Amino acid sequence: MRRKLLLMLLPILLFPQVHVIEVKGTIDMGLAYFFERQIPQLNVEGGDLIILDIDTFGGRVDAATMMKNALLNSDIKTIAFINTKAISAGSLISLACDTIIMRSGATMGATTVVDAQSNKAGEKAQSYMREEMASTAESKGRNPNIAMAMVDESIDIDTLVISEGDTLFIDDIEGAMAGKLLTLRTTTALKYGMADYQMNSLDEILEHYGYTERDVNRVEPTWSEVIVRFLTDPIVSSLLMTLGFLGLIFEIQSPGWGIPGTVGLLALILFFSTSVIADLASMVELLFLLGGIVLLVVEAFVIPGFGVVGILGIILMVYAMFAMLIPEAPTADDINAALVGLTIAVIGGIVGLGLLIKRMLKSKAWQKISLKTSETKAEGYSGSLGLEAFIGKEGVALTFLRPAGTALIEGKRLDVVTSGDFIEKDTAITIIRIDGNRIVVDKKA
Repeated sequence: MRRKLLLMLLPILLFPQVHVIEVKGTIDMGLAYFFERQIPQLNVEGGDLIILDIDTFGGRVDAATMMKNALLNSDIKTIAFINTKAISAGSLISLACDTIIMRSGATMGATTVVDAQSNKAGEKAQSYMREEMASTAESKGRNPNIAMAMVDESIDIDTLVISEGDTLFIDDIEGAMAGKLLTLRTTTALKYGMADYQMNSLDEILEHYGYTERDVNRVEPTWSEVIVRFLTDPIVSSLLMTLGFLGLIFEIQSPGWGIPGTVGLLALILFFSTSVIADLASMVELLFLLGGIVLLVVEAFVIPGFGVVGILGIILMVYAMFAMLIPEAPTADDINAALVGLTIAVIGGIVGLGLLIKRMLKSKAWQKISLKTSETKAEGYSGSLGLEAFIGKEGVALTFLRPAGTALIEGKRLDVVTSGDFIEKDTAITIIRIDGNRIVVDKKA
């Protein structure tokens, strides 16, 4: 009897019954990658509930679609807890869950697709999002017309509405009004079946379903997923691109290969590698990047100067980054947004280079390694170090001069050379002439 009871309790003891995942901040490809990995893994581990703690203004449509698909394929019951707001792509994720619970005063909706400048995207993108919202809502037994009205203000949902700015809130089904983008508050979402319950905390939800905090497994992304999500953030990725361009542009201005080019390449590789991990970039784009790097290395170490090969390498790398910014099925707005992002990176690199040079020229380090005076034709050009006044001065050899070595002349350690004779250490010497940067000495007469 004890053994049978232990076997019945074993799954509960081994596996948490409730998994909680936070969906907060921007919905990006890093979060989508986390969902695609984590939801199937939770299905294997088992459990009774997956609760999404949602508070987001939205993000990338392709990322939200990936997350939606993962939720629809879940074997475990899914619950969306809209903890304040599920706007734009957050609405699609919420509709993909089996149950929607909203906090008092929460909102869900305003899912129209916009570009990088927050302007409304074209009809192709809107049509795709309308059908995504409608089919997702329909699969969970919710009103597809209301879901589409969150995307398209022209949808007639046969309702009387209260207008607030450019957004409308459903109040009662009596009349008809269009031209306003739909957002649902908690009470209205409950009234028309777009939400199931109103609860104000995770503890309240757990109590409703008969669980306690001890039954909860808070699913956190791994450190690598946190880094990938951080680096694929639009702002951070733009900074990486700018740093990459800054390093390469600075490297073009100097011979050979140095620290600026290395830093620039590392920034671009970091930008690209995290994009590959998050499925933002394809293998073709990676090959373009590697090809560009190879051409730059050839230009730096094989071909003197900087010419066609180096320029072609930069072009390949720029194309690879531009292609990475475009989704698989790009619209005109997607291409424009990619061009804007790339242009900002290039301009940022050039401006940063100018500021860096300006600041460097004023630095103490630069003053130490640069000449404070310039030579003119009137004054005569000289290739010496200005030591002509030392001709005839006497000193002592600090090292053996065979024929080069070090001497002490009037308290200064100087690198000197004989006319070919060997001079012993500690021998008295005299500077006989200055040949460019060479100080020629001989034994003191």
